Amino acid sequence: MKIEILGTGCAKCKKLTEVVEQIVQENSLNAEVVKVTEIDKIMEYGVMFTPALVINGEVKVSGRVPSKEEVLKWIRK
Repeated sequence: MKIEILGTGCAKCKKLTEVVEQIVQENSLNAEVVKVTEIDKIMEYGVMFTPALVINGEVKVSGRVPSKEEVLKWIRK
């Protein structure tokens, strides 16, 4: 599983990174967590607002930090 966090390093981006890393660790998930900070790459996903969360190439949310429950639900699908 590949989880990408799109953002330039703002406070919300850092919070989303914390949430995702906690979930991966707490659930012993075999996941690659990648931070994407380059604007060009973020735009390739069609994301206009950061932070954004991409799981296996699919944008799940952008512009806000989702709850741990939301992220877990998306990961389990």
